Amino acid sequence: MPSGGEQRLFWWQTRWFVAAMAFIAAIPLLLPDVAPLVDLPGHMGRWRVQQSMHQAPWLGDWYNFEWRLIGNLGIDLLIVPLEPLLGLELAVKLIVISIPVLTAIGLLWIAREVHGRVPATALFALPIVYSFPFHFGFVNFALAMALSLNAFALWLRLARLGHIRLRAILFVPIGLILWVTHTFGWGLLGVLAFSAELIRQHDRGRNWFTAAVFAGLHCIVLVPPAILMLVWRSGDDVTGQTADWFNWRVKARWALMIFRDRWILLDMGTLAACFLLLLKGVHDPNIEYSRNLTLSALCLLAVYLLLPRIVFGSAYADMRLAPFLLGIALLALRPKAGLSIRRASIVAAIGLTFFAGRIAATTLSFWQYDQSYDRQLAALDKLPVGARLVSFVGETCRDEWTMSRLEHIPAMALTRKFAFSNDQWSMAGAQLLTVNYAAGRGFNHDPSQIVTDVRCPREYWRPIAVALARFPRGAFDYIWMVEPPAYDRRLEAGLVPLWRDGSSALFRIEDRRPPRLLMQDLGPLGPEFFERINRRRRSFEKASFPPGTPAPAPPPAARAPGNRPPPA
Repeated sequence: MPSGGEQRLFWWQTRWFVAAMAFIAAIPLLLPDVAPLVDLPGHMGRWRVQQSMHQAPWLGDWYNFEWRLIGNLGIDLLIVPLEPLLGLELAVKLIVISIPVLTAIGLLWIAREVHGRVPATALFALPIVYSFPFHFGFVNFALAMALSLNAFALWLRLARLGHIRLRAILFVPIGLILWVTHTFGWGLLGVLAFSAELIRQHDRGRNWFTAAVFAGLHCIVLVPPAILMLVWRSGDDVTGQTADWFNWRVKARWALMIFRDRWILLDMGTLAACFLLLLKGVHDPNIEYSRNLTLSALCLLAVYLLLPRIVFGSAYADMRLAPFLLGIALLALRPKAGLSIRRASIVAAIGLTFFAGRIAATTLSFWQYDQSYDRQLAALDKLPVGARLVSFVGETCRDEWTMSRLEHIPAMALTRKFAFSNDQWSMAGAQLLTVNYAAGRGFNHDPSQIVTDVRCPREYWRPIAVALARFPRGAFDYIWMVEPPAYDRRLEAGLVPLWRDGSSALFRIEDRRPPRLLMQDLGPLGPEFFERINRRRRSFEKASFPPGTPAPAPPPAARAPGNRPPPA
């Protein structure tokens, strides 16, 4: 750049530009009433139970909710003061909007601290604000990662200004806050802070081993949450396990799904453009990599490769890290000092167009998902408050690129109508909520709401015919079918339709006698599936009732939860 240019801020380096990028990042979430993120409605159902046990005491007949200190409480805690002021849905919407906004700010702030000014190439990292983990609805995780990026920028700034003691004081509570928000945010900050401090110590003349020792000493301020982690995971009722290590095939797939949303060509094209830019940084004499962020990216790559797929019962642990690995690698790029202002401006304009195009596509995609949500949620107008509801949401055995995002839409019945929803996660130690509705056993928690046309390999999902024939009709009063696979209408025997829209429908259960399940209902795998069911039943009866033991009397009809409003 020309001499004297160091004192001049160009359009992509100003605070106004950062503010504009933050606003643009919020645009896709402004229109939808409920952000169309796969798991988000399920979380909203949990927050409804959390906030409304006193208002709807029958929820206690279905769910246990117990406050405890775990590393996954970000929005759960924010909802406590915000829900009484704004209502649950508006409070959730505003918090979710803040996530891509904070992510964009954090990325640009990191770029400024590392490079001195925001380089034109940094704009290519901004599309990760809407990465696949965010689309999946890992909102506590996404909030923690957004906060972690900003915390890392603050870590870099305080080091640059020489405020090391102040940094040590501030990052004790910052680390604790990040851990409580979500463990991954704390972990990301630890990796980034150590790698940055390692470079800083090495630049001060220390060899790599000594620099690593000093970097570790500076990062001790981030260690206290590890004590909380030990306390959390040592509980007797903690069931979440860590498993599926070194699954290279799945890791490669996750790396290709960083921008997965709706249109595979667009999403893969976005990823390809990012990879090409990283490759250009290796060969182009006008672009170079920052040592600081390159080391950070390499450390994150090592963590990604070593991380198992399931951590403490939370699936897709490694997948969640992939977008941030890519984002940090892109931030490491910068034009060399000799690049002209004109060429740097062209790079910045291309980066801005890249981000704006991605935001436009995401906005259209979210609008289409919002239309789908509105069509399905119209069923709730016919559902009474406090209903004992079982829901079945259609899915396919194919991992289709475009997801329906309806897997946890049943939780909106819990959110809006205080009804029972069988889509809630029930894993002691990983969530504050567990399901205790014994009458609905087998159909009372996730993934019992997912149904398919045939039995899917390696999945717990039931075929729709099995679900309709086997769910305990005495435990529920209503059935909500959300875009189910095709099935024989004979299986609707005893069900009175209250609402229909295409294949979706809401029924009231009038006849508690289940329909007969026929071999033809299960397709080509029917005989094998029937034999599997019969083997399990015979094994259970043999274990429970030895020869000579009289058969038990049938259980009484499930009682309705106490204090529940009568069905309409």
